[in-house]
Amino acid sequence: MKNYVGREIPDYLLQNGKEVYQGKNYMDGKYIKKASPCTRRCEKPQESKIVETLADALKLCGAKSGMTFSFHHHLRDGDFVVNMVMKAAIEELGLDNLTIAATSLGAAHDPVAEYITEGKVVGIQTSGIRGKIGEVVSAGLLKTPAIVRSHGGRPRAIEGGEVHIDIAFVAAPTSDCVGNCRGIGGKSNCGSMGYAMTDAKYADHVVVVTDCLVDFPNMPASVEAIDVDAVVVVDSIGNPKKIASAAARISQNPRDLMMAENVAKVIAATPYFKDGFSFQTGVGGPSLAANLFLEKYMDERGIKMGWAIGGICGPMVEMLKKGKVGKVIDVQDFDLDAVNSINQTPNHFEMSASQYANPANKGAFVNKLDFVVLAALEIDTQFNVNVLTGSDGVLRGAPGGHPDTAAGSKCCVIVTPLIRGRMATVCEHVVTVTTPGDCVDVLVTDYGIAVNPLRPDLIECLDNAGIPHVSIESLKEKDPTISSGRIRLSRSSRRATARSSTSSARSSPIRWTDPNKPKRFPLNSGKRFLCPLTACLS
Repeated sequence: MKNYVGREIPDYLLQNGKEVYQGKNYMDGKYIKKASPCTRRCEKPQESKIVETLADALKLCGAKSGMTFSFHHHLRDGDFVVNMVMKAAIEELGLDNLTIAATSLGAAHDPVAEYITEGKVVGIQTSGIRGKIGEVVSAGLLKTPAIVRSHGGRPRAIEGGEVHIDIAFVAAPTSDCVGNCRGIGGKSNCGSMGYAMTDAKYADHVVVVTDCLVDFPNMPASVEAIDVDAVVVVDSIGNPKKIASAAARISQNPRDLMMAENVAKVIAATPYFKDGFSFQTGVGGPSLAANLFLEKYMDERGIKMGWAIGGICGPMVEMLKKGKVGKVIDVQDFDLDAVNSINQTPNHFEMSASQYANPANKGAFVNKLDFVVLAALEIDTQFNVNVLTGSDGVLRGAPGGHPDTAAGSKCCVIVTPLIRGRMATVCEHVVTVTTPGDCVDVLVTDYGIAVNPLRPDLIECLDNAGIPHVSIESLKEKDPTISSGRIRLSRSSRRATARSSTSSARSSPIRWTDPNKPKRFPLNSGKRFLCPLTACLS
């Protein structure tokens, strides 16, 4: 069955109420029955929930083969906990047939790739997948289709019972003896713990893993002791210096700064740019640099930003401290400046991933956004965006909150150079649809600005402001490499070479080497509840 963006979805994936993506806001008004965990009563007073080892915690929680373990990724590339838990479960207790339901998986979790090839880990449910795990999953070595959901789609699936977590493992920079834990106050601070909150509320069992035990009560707690079964103290839960990546720093590249300035011009030309406006920017040099130019326009008009959300970086914290932003509401922190600010800087607050972006609740913050500025690996002439797979279909990215914020905001701006790594970013059809074109409003590149024809109001705004813009088709036809005298293969030729062993059907959502076995499972979905590879609304 074809979905709204024209991708054919295999019928065998459309089970248990799953539907193909049928357009923005299609699910609005429908009811969802929330699931409830099966938890253990603890009426007898406990002095402590501390156990000696992760293996002891697993035994206490009744761990067995076939279970689903969940993790959060607030320590990002510095996380140690996923590998420690999986080693204890598989190598010490001999468990197999396990599913990992993590908020994101990256290079820090490369050892898990071997468990996949050995058949010990048979399922992956995540909001991001990179590194060796992405490679082995893309090669078809995972026994079941990998499920990639957005940051809002993940808590929706957990709360609705689509994902049942047997044991949630919470990496906690500080915890007391009964499991009240926070993201600050220790040696491995991560700031917000917003992704762990839904897991702790809906998992059958919860294990807090910490490297800094503090006095009871550790308040205000991000994850509360009322949901925790065991506490394990380890030498280190991770390296907080690896929270920040190069992508989470403001670019000094003149090309990126030019695009960032144009983003600010577009925003300032809309009727939503007024005192008290709301804003989120994604991680990426040009996206973050837009903050600098936006501040200039705010000063000129004498307005302030009402609130900002999302993954938070230092530049937004600085605007908060200067009084340019009223409140910052934070689901994760992308650098140590943001980590050190949360719960210390007035009006810097923590929130859960469900509160941030769950489309099935009654008050997600993304639905109150005026603007969001996001990056893209590629974008096609229908404004569909890919941030998950490379041109060869290999998983090496994350939808994160990209589709959530694009769908909820009044104005979604994509900023990306026309050429990245000798590959054109504007194409006829993206490899993988992460965010559907009906959720994207404006594209800003280093060679021009394009407005989605679905937004004639924004076209009029840019015309009135004297901001030149072109069609996205004309951007696709531009080839900046011609002027340099280099000869460049066509996009289709490069891709045919890169995937000579796969299907040549450019529009197919799944690559096949055998009619009965998918080789790769790139996501081809939409909007806020990204149901794996299926483009389902579930």
